[in-house]
Amino acid sequence: MQAGVQEAQTVLGSLTRITDFDEAIPEFEPRPRDGWARGDYVAVEMVPGEHESYTVETPDGSPVDIWPGDILVGAFGTRAATLEATGSWEAVGEDMKMHSLTSAGVIGRMTSKAIDSGPVIEVRYVGHAIREGRDGEKLNMADFVTPVEPRGLEVPVILIIGTSMDSGKTVAAVAIVRELVAMGLKVAGAKVTGVGRLRDTLAMKHAGASDIFDFVDVGFPSSVVPTGEYREGLGLLTSKIAAVEPDVVVIEAGASPLEPYRGEIAMEVLADSVTCTVLCASDPYAVMGVMNAFEMKPDLVTGRCTGTLAGIELVDRLVGVPAINMIDESSAPAIREFLRKELSLG
Repeated sequence: MQAGVQEAQTVLGSLTRITDFDEAIPEFEPRPRDGWARGDYVAVEMVPGEHESYTVETPDGSPVDIWPGDILVGAFGTRAATLEATGSWEAVGEDMKMHSLTSAGVIGRMTSKAIDSGPVIEVRYVGHAIREGRDGEKLNMADFVTPVEPRGLEVPVILIIGTSMDSGKTVAAVAIVRELVAMGLKVAGAKVTGVGRLRDTLAMKHAGASDIFDFVDVGFPSSVVPTGEYREGLGLLTSKIAAVEPDVVVIEAGASPLEPYRGEIAMEVLADSVTCTVLCASDPYAVMGVMNAFEMKPDLVTGRCTGTLAGIELVDRLVGVPAINMIDESSAPAIREFLRKELSLG
């Protein structure tokens, strides 16, 4: 029970981090279903259910618990997680039933859920965000995207891909960023596919990245968007990264390139900039699957499949690619040697 709280609280999900809502929370008005769009900022109320409370990721990455009756500000989007939950704002029907699909505030109707995954809470639609001076127009994520002069990525890019979600990509990104920073390099960290949450790029920031970026910066609640829109958004995102003039960029592609998050497009667009590719795999046989699907050979394998010497040896035997367990602190010298070789640092 929510003891000692008299009034409902309004909590901003981390999808609002590109807005100025922290300075002035907008008004909210219901809008007809046929006028909704991906990226619309909306307020929803947590309704009583099997979970007493729900943890929301706020714009600075801090966790805040909300309770039935509390208001969450998020945005309409789509999630297609293979190991947790799927759902979309487009699946919301006439009954208006919807859910918070992620702790960042991606709002839509859940269509499936893994038995052992975390909570997905039901919410009640309150209304769309509006603001004075806009003739009552609703606010969308695209309204808060700042333009930047188009620029190409002309510095080394280390691309981290995975065989699935939870395969060890963020662990690898953190380990790589930490070593690059220790070498005296200015590192930018980015996540170019997945579903909007701040925790992965924030982990890179904590590891020493000078600047962090993701698809939320270009107005996407997740990267499940039409191919043409994703290409355009990725072009803007890479221009934003180039504008901070890093020495090297560590880019994580969330989930797997084979999933609907447009990872295959990201690999194609970034191909000319990528110096080396790190593949995080759940098991050694999954390494073969990604290699065969994309007719590519990674420069390094890591992730859950490298948790034991048996896994590392099996990767070597199956595909002949070097493997490092990056969660093991004793691997730091091997990671450093790999990076120096790939970046030609001597």
